[in-house]
Amino acid sequence: MRFEPRPFTQPVPFRCEFCLDCCRGRHVYLTLKDIERIARAGHDPQDFVTFSVEGNKIRFVLAVREWDLGCVFHDPETGKCRIHEVNPVICRIYPFMVSRKPLGVKGERPFQYKGQRLWLYYDASCPGINADEPETLINPEEIAELGLEFERELERTDMEGLARLMDELER
Repeated sequence: MRFEPRPFTQPVPFRCEFCLDCCRGRHVYLTLKDIERIARAGHDPQDFVTFSVEGNKIRFVLAVREWDLGCVFHDPETGKCRIHEVNPVICRIYPFMVSRKPLGVKGERPFQYKGQRLWLYYDASCPGINADEPETLINPEEIAELGLEFERELERTDMEGLARLMDELER
């Protein structure tokens, strides 16, 4: 699936179609809170955390299966997530996107939220967007809130924090 950004300015009906595309071939960045939540649900971080070096920063990334590059928590038979109740913030955002800068997409405009200027988008290639029988209506405010949460938590996520978290989890 290719990301086809469209401006997200009003509520959008959504239902996951379990197409499997969002759970395969993507870097899913993890915050320390994500790692802790998943670990406390009974999963060993050594089984799901990998690393990515970006410039001078180390980022934690959700592990993928080698044979299809699918997320280790994705069930390829059902298309469902085995940790949906505790999934990473970035997974709760997708198929939406929060940016600090415009992408150059026709019709985009800034979205003001809690004193922040953001640009919001949805992925038009996702078959769950504007589904015929939606499960929910996603509004820009909830995606903006998740985007700001992700940004704050990612900034606080580092190797020292992971070491402290691993110590806490072992007690």
